[in-house]
Order: sequence, then C-alpha cells, then structure tokens
Amino acid sequence: MATVAETSSKLDLYRDLARQLRVDSIRCSTAAGSGHPTSSLSAADLIAVLLTGHLRYDFGQPENPANDHLIFSKGHASPLVYAMFKAAGAINDDELMTFRKLGSRLEGHPTPILPWVDVATGSLGQGLPIGVGVALAGKRVLEAPYHVWVLVGDSETAEGSIWEAFDHAGHEGLENLTAIVDVNRLGQRGPTELEWDMGAYAARVRAFGVDPIVIDGHDLAEIDDALARARTATRPTAVLARTVKGKGVSFLENKEGWHGKALDPEQAKQAIAELGEARSRTFQVAKPERWERPSMQRTGSLALKSYAEPIATRKAYGDALAALGAARKDVVVLDAEVSNSTHAEDFKKTAPERFFEMYIAEQQMVAAAVGMQVVDLVPFASTFAAFFTRAYDFIRMAAISRAQIRLVGSHAGVSIGEDGPSQMGLEDLAMMRAVYGSTVLYPCDGNQTAKLVAQMADRDGITYMRTTREKTAIVYDKGESFPIGGSKVVRGGSNKDRATIVAAGITLHEALKAVDVLAHEDISVRVIDLYTVKPIDAETLADAARATGGRIVVVEDHWVEGGIGDAVLAALAEKGFRDLHYRHLAVRKMPGSGKPAEMLDDAGISTVHIVRAVKALLG
Repeated sequence: MATVAETSSKLDLYRDLARQLRVDSIRCSTAAGSGHPTSSLSAADLIAVLLTGHLRYDFGQPENPANDHLIFSKGHASPLVYAMFKAAGAINDDELMTFRKLGSRLEGHPTPILPWVDVATGSLGQGLPIGVGVALAGKRVLEAPYHVWVLVGDSETAEGSIWEAFDHAGHEGLENLTAIVDVNRLGQRGPTELEWDMGAYAARVRAFGVDPIVIDGHDLAEIDDALARARTATRPTAVLARTVKGKGVSFLENKEGWHGKALDPEQAKQAIAELGEARSRTFQVAKPERWERPSMQRTGSLALKSYAEPIATRKAYGDALAALGAARKDVVVLDAEVSNSTHAEDFKKTAPERFFEMYIAEQQMVAAAVGMQVVDLVPFASTFAAFFTRAYDFIRMAAISRAQIRLVGSHAGVSIGEDGPSQMGLEDLAMMRAVYGSTVLYPCDGNQTAKLVAQMADRDGITYMRTTREKTAIVYDKGESFPIGGSKVVRGGSNKDRATIVAAGITLHEALKAVDVLAHEDISVRVIDLYTVKPIDAETLADAARATGGRIVVVEDHWVEGGIGDAVLAALAEKGFRDLHYRHLAVRKMPGSGKPAEMLDDAGISTVHIVRAVKALLG
C-alpha cells in the first residue's frame, strides 16, 4: 500500500502533467488560430492520470502488440492528443506548434499518419465502437494482455452508435474495455442532452451491461482509483467523469460560446498566467510487459471450391470464406445477423472461434472490423448491400484511417425479386466507388467470386464486393484468373464487332443472352464483363470503343446515378473519347415486388431491352 508521501508525490506528478497538457493545448491551438482548446481542458486531468498512472504503452515501439490502445472518440480534443504525445516524448515542441498547418502530421483531428494513433476520429460516435472491435480481437482471437481505453465526449452519447457499442461490450463481457466519458455539460451550441445528470448516464450504461464508476473528473485521486478499478474489472467499465469545459481558465470555465474557438494571443497569455507557466517536461509512461503475439502463420494452401453448375455468388462467397478460415489464422468474419443469407455463416465450418455475430448493428459491425484490422487481423464484414448505407460514415472514416477492411453486400439490385425496394441495394456501387482508395468488385459466377474473395484478403484499403441473391450460370472455367483491376471480353473481340455491351454480375447473364439473340440476325457484339468496377479497366474499354465505332451499351442493376455507367463514361472521357454513341440501361423508377425475371424486365435491364438498345445504336 502506498504511503501518504508516495500518494502525495504521485498526485503532484499528475497535477504537473495536467497543467502542461492544458498550457500546450492552448499554445498549439492559438498558434494555429483554430481548434478546440476548451474541449481539451476538460479532459486534461483524466488524460494526465491515465498517461502516467495506468496506460501501458511503449511510445518508442508503437507496433508492440502488447501496447494498450487509447482512442480519442472525441477527436476534436486533438490539442490534448498532441500535447500528450509531447509529454510522452513522442514529438517535440517544434512539431507541436505545427498543429493544423499544411504538411503537418498534426491534423485538425487525429489520423494514423501518426504511428501512435490507431484510427481517425472526429466524426463523433465512432471511437467507442472501434474500441469494441480492438477489445473483441484482444479477448477472443489474440488473448492479448492489452487494455482498450476510449475517451468519449458527452455530446456524442446522443449517437446511436455509442449505444450499439455499449450493448455489444456488455453482451461480450469486454472487461478489457474502458470508456472514459468526459461529461463537461456543454456541446457545440449549448448544453448537452443530459448535462450533468450523472445518475442518468450511470443508469443507461448499466442497462447495457457496463459497470459505471461516477467520479469528479478533476479530483486526481478519484480518477486514479477509478482507472485502477477499471483495469482490473471483470466486466466492461464506463468511468463517468463530471468535468468542466475550459477547466483551469476563469473566463472559459463552463461558458457557452467557446466550443471550437482558439484563444487569441492576449487571451492565451492571460489563460496561461492563470494556469501557471508549465515547465516543458517529458513524463515517463510505463511500458507493457513482454508478450508474444500468437503465430498467424498460414496453415496450408488455399483450397477454393470450383463450380460447374449454377450457384449464387453469395454462396460462393461463403464457400471461399470457409476456405480462407481453414488456410489462414488471421482472417475473421463479421455479419449483421443475416449470415444464413449472405452465407458468411459458412466460415463457422472451419473457424467458428473467429466468427463474430454483430446482430442488427451495421455501424458497430463496420467499426469492429476497423478495430480488428488495427491489430493486424483480416476482417470480412457482410450484410445486405442496402444496409451498408446505414454504416456509410464509418466506411468513409475507415478510409481516412487507412484501414484494411473487406465488405460484402448481398441481395443487390431489383433481381432480388419479391422482397421489394427496401431490401434492394441500388446505390451501393455509387457510394463505394466514392470512398477514397476503394476497390469495388462485382462477380458474375461462382468461380469468379472465389478467385476474387481470395484476392480481397490481401488487398489494401476498403474493398467492397457485391454479390447476387439468385443462382447464376457458370461463365468461367475454374482455371480462369481474375486480376483485380481487370475485366474480361467474354463475347466477340474481332474486327466484326459492331457494338460493345458492358455489364457485370446479374446483368452480364442478360447481356450474354442478348448476344445470342443478335447473332441470329448476324449482328456481332462484344461483351465486356466489368467485374472490377473500381479501379476500372480503361484500356479494355477504350479498345472496345475504338473497335466498335464508339457504340457502347452499359447495363446495370443499379440506379442510373453513380454506378457502372458513370464509371465507364469517366474512364472513356479520360481516354479522350468525345463522340460516343451511348445507351445506359439502369434502374430509373422505384421498383416494386415481383419475380426476379419480371423485375429485371420491368426495370428495362433484361435481355430484350439490351437487344433493342444495340439495334437503336446501329440505326
């Protein structure tokens, strides 16, 4: 047990660090002329105690697998993040003062261009769900000693994703996860929903199976005790800290109108005078004990199934996952309670311990995938294509995090049939194409799907695959290869071709039937299977456009905006084509319910409509 003198010395250390963190948060944001100093001041005591008392992190080796993980879900408190890095000796004062300047690593909100930042935050409600993913990986896959600490803002607890995270943390019993909620009462434009009603916060998190510890967020001894209890807890913990926004500066404390505003030089001088000049120090941070990460060595060659009979690409996806699970220990699979439809459940045949049921919480599912890749796992996450729209902000932020995740959306397009438009992913290609650095794949048969899934496992960035509900005929032999970024000319290819049809997935089969119809009339047509929608194979498209006089028909089971048609036109425009004869067959009206073939025909993307479009181009 610590002596009175030792306790006093420890509290003095915390106090000195908290003062330095506050001063540096003001200094760097004033130099930048922007930022969120008051949001940083409220949490400075919490971070001071955490950094020097409870965090186990080797700042000299950020890749150490035993390191704790600290995520600022309230990413706008970035002045505090960077002040903390300076206090730990990770950056120097000169770099601190480059905050928010062009070319600086210290961006307005933290991103992983800094090696001590796991993920990008700033879009509120995301850090805690991602932390759940890191904690899940540590508990269930790696059996790792690290603890996950997430600083959560009180305003962001209005986000549903925060409660998806608390729910899943409680359900999984993630004792290696602690949410530190900075309850400073004030949001951007005024008071938060619950203000300082600590009882309400406690009741809410307790209802989700998370143990609340309510403290004064400026009482260093209370913070110290709470974090010690959280580290050794047997259930997930939420430290609910009542704090004051702008703490330590009289004209900022608990004052509205200061959110996201830097102090001018005179105000900063006055604030620092109140806080007391902080000597610029480097504080010792305890390093984790040595721990060897379990071997992720591949267990054998990848034994993909091959297909000769019609099969749904969603089923081929599930078979490929099972093969990956048998061959690789680093692959994990997440699904949003539709795994018997996406066929992600097939992964459980070979690696049940690495399958994660995320229930109907698509935001939490994508966030957990992002968290798992932080610790170098290879996540695949699947649901209906339509329901990824709910998680789109998480996907957008995953790109800013430079995350390596694989998303698979099934039941896409009107071809799902009777379930109707609420279940039809008709905007997925557009939204996934718009993600920075993304890869978008749309296979047409089982053999192509299997080969593409295998490549997804080693693909950088955000990779999205669209799969089909209905069984489709086998187009390709098992020996065929499908490099990402390529396409296939599946019909035609000679100088006799008079038009080009570009299709992918379900509409490729309609295109192939159209070619057969046209052949009876001695009309030769080239068909391109655009299985990689992004990055697009512009060369093959350009060759076809030149060979067929610029006569192009694009057919897709997607809204007219943003999908394959727009991708093709953009690629050809960049190649210098200005005089195309173009027809775009896509979904242009709100669909209803019907048989898959009826739906394709009603949308104007079936065989008969493709034949008409080609003939119209030929005049």
